Amino acid sequence: MSRRDALKVIAAAGASATTGCTRVSEKREEAVVSQKAAQAPDAILGVNALGFPWRPPNPFLFCAHHDDSYPAGNERMEPAASLAGRNLGQDFEGKDGWRMYHGMTIPGFPSHPHRGFETITVVRRGLLDHFDSLGATGRFGDGDVQWLTAGGGILHAEMFPMLKRESPNPLELFQIWLNLPLEDKFAPPHFSMLWRDSIPRLVMRDEAGRTTQVTVIAGRLGEQKVPAPPPKSWASRPDTDVAIWTITLSPGARWTLPAAMRGSNRSLYFFRGSGLRVAGRAISPSHEIQLRPEAEVLLEGGPDETDLLLLQGRPINEPIVQYGPFVMNSREEIRQAYADFQQTRFGGWPWPSDDPTHPREAGRFARHADGRTERPA
Repeated sequence: MSRRDALKVIAAAGASATTGCTRVSEKREEAVVSQKAAQAPDAILGVNALGFPWRPPNPFLFCAHHDDSYPAGNERMEPAASLAGRNLGQDFEGKDGWRMYHGMTIPGFPSHPHRGFETITVVRRGLLDHFDSLGATGRFGDGDVQWLTAGGGILHAEMFPMLKRESPNPLELFQIWLNLPLEDKFAPPHFSMLWRDSIPRLVMRDEAGRTTQVTVIAGRLGEQKVPAPPPKSWASRPDTDVAIWTITLSPGARWTLPAAMRGSNRSLYFFRGSGLRVAGRAISPSHEIQLRPEAEVLLEGGPDETDLLLLQGRPINEPIVQYGPFVMNSREEIRQAYADFQQTRFGGWPWPSDDPTHPREAGRFARHADGRTERPA
């Protein structure tokens, strides 16, 4: 393996006072909630502080929350700001509220390999440029989701061009890694685009009219249908109970999270807001809450808007051996992944640089390996 390719693999391995009747009524509601919590204290299995990245339970492997306040861009779509003092190539410090990550001139993740799992990239704000070794490419964001099955192996780049020249370029996304079972570790690489208008967003109101919005990326909530995940995904099986939801509670909103399947793993990530109660228990910001799956759980928002991520699914009960960008079932398979990458580069790299971007005016689109191009409605 060349020094350049070795550095790519290493980089990927390193890879966010009221009075009166209303107040009395609220106190009574709180007392009822507390009483119910005392009767069912096991709805919460554990609470853990969030680091970077997050380590969700099986069948998930990893979740990174990237939230960067990028400045305006220059004519080359680079940050219109000095890069002095940054550890370019490994810039994760958050200087001035943003990071270059592995990018040298444009933020992002230049070409790097994956095998044996899936990446699910949920872009809440901003836009991302995708390129891969199969010749597929695209630009997506502002609510879109890309679901990529790496399977037998793929090389891809994820870059964050600074498209706006007169105003800041904020970017917020989750990248979630979902494992594949042994029988699908070598599935052909495949990606699906879940454009924002195809993703269900349900708004519920509590007895006081306060709203909770749930964005259903995977799984089922009520009778809503979600876009299909890739065909070899663990989430494509009807009995795996995979759910990926973002939940936004308006100030003081109350909403009951419905029960999941017994035997699933279920975690809530409290990543934005100043207050939250889960099953009557106060939770500090920046914490993971592990939940008993078969329990319905009352969520209560704090004094400002509260944002949560739900990750849920039946575990894949197989050995997991991970080294950097490869996730297999044995050490021998990891060694083989490195050998295969060295020999084939998972199809090669058909792009002019390791950190390509699309023209500023490209808009949102996806071009697949078979040449088919799609754009959101």
